[in-house]
Amino acid sequence: MSATNRRKFLQKTGMFSATAFLSALSQPVWSRNLEKVIKEAEGISPDELASEEDFWYYIQQSFTVSPSLINLNNGGVSPAPKTVQDAMKRYYDLSNEAPSYYMWRILDQGREPLRTNLARLAGCSPDEIAINRNSSEGLETIIFGLQLKAGDEVVASLQDYPNMINAYKQREMRDGIKLNWINLELPSEDEDYLVRQYVNAFTSKTKVVHITHIINWNGQILPVKKIANEAHKRGIEVIVDGAHSFAHFDFNIPELEADYFAASLHKWLYAPIGTGLLYVKKEKIKTIYPLFATNENPLKDDIRKFENLGTRPFFIEQAIGKSIEFHEMIGSERKEKRLHYLKNYWMEKVKNIPKVKLNTSMHPKFGCAIGNVGIEGKKPNELDSFLFTNYKIHTVAINWENIVGVRITPNVYTTTKNLDVLVEGIKAFVKG
Repeated sequence: MSATNRRKFLQKTGMFSATAFLSALSQPVWSRNLEKVIKEAEGISPDELASEEDFWYYIQQSFTVSPSLINLNNGGVSPAPKTVQDAMKRYYDLSNEAPSYYMWRILDQGREPLRTNLARLAGCSPDEIAINRNSSEGLETIIFGLQLKAGDEVVASLQDYPNMINAYKQREMRDGIKLNWINLELPSEDEDYLVRQYVNAFTSKTKVVHITHIINWNGQILPVKKIANEAHKRGIEVIVDGAHSFAHFDFNIPELEADYFAASLHKWLYAPIGTGLLYVKKEKIKTIYPLFATNENPLKDDIRKFENLGTRPFFIEQAIGKSIEFHEMIGSERKEKRLHYLKNYWMEKVKNIPKVKLNTSMHPKFGCAIGNVGIEGKKPNELDSFLFTNYKIHTVAINWENIVGVRITPNVYTTTKNLDVLVEGIKAFVKG
């Protein structure tokens, strides 16, 4: 953003005016002038806004994160903004006034409107969206619900999430399916290489390919659509693990050409912990057995058959609606640009430090918020421990297959000042 535009931005938002000061006294901190700032930012491109700290300051005030800890492990689970927290607590209090009445007769009536709103965000039909607790539940619903038989083959990557790997191994043990594993060399900015690894593993017996949209270990984005198209040419079904991609960067689920897709909403949508969605292409619903049995035909053509979980925390589920509002208030493109900017901000500052190895692409096509850094001659847990002990920076050490380093995941509430502390910590660790 140019200096002139920045001055105009600050003037328009009244950031230093008496009105803003009085407003701060009468409104909660997290909501101060936020609506006005969002409105005034409409004329500024997402690319320009990505580095505008004054704008993102107001977004940061919507969160209740600890000032004594720099949380750079948002890839595991993200905190929810205050509006989402408050909604969940309010619904919980209501539920406890008379649980069987308020949960089943009042709050549960909000599921269909919520389904419609999630489908709008996903770019698909509400009849293709099931609401559940996380991406593992959604993906395992499909993995265990597929009508595979002995000898059928599945292609998956060693870099996939452990829960999914173990689910396939369980089917291998129980049903005699065959698993064909590929081993990706990452990071990669070579789409042809990435697609080729999957295609080369396909055989005439391959029935399913499992693709992780964004690898959680290092933030690598895979060319899902190109792999899916190659799979469909061969009659192979496509399962996509979207745990880290949904609401992280801008896309619609159907454009991926996936048959099945699952996501954890407590990651990048900032929904309450323990919320997720499952997408099943309409014509595929009738072919999948639900993970939890229904009292009717398990092969019926109704996405709701995948929601038969018994008594569930309706107060958590219904607060997802507030997270959708918050996401749409920021805007998908603005959010994506900011997250990518933050990842590249710290990576640019450490990439030329001796012994530092970046395990994530800086190109927007192959990475967004999640980054991974390794230090030659050092173990990941050593850097992780050093950053927390000396700088109170919370990260996570990764040592999975051929990905070795510390995963750094900022979020929309992360400031560049926070990342400057990270850079200082990495420099100090390398100096040793």
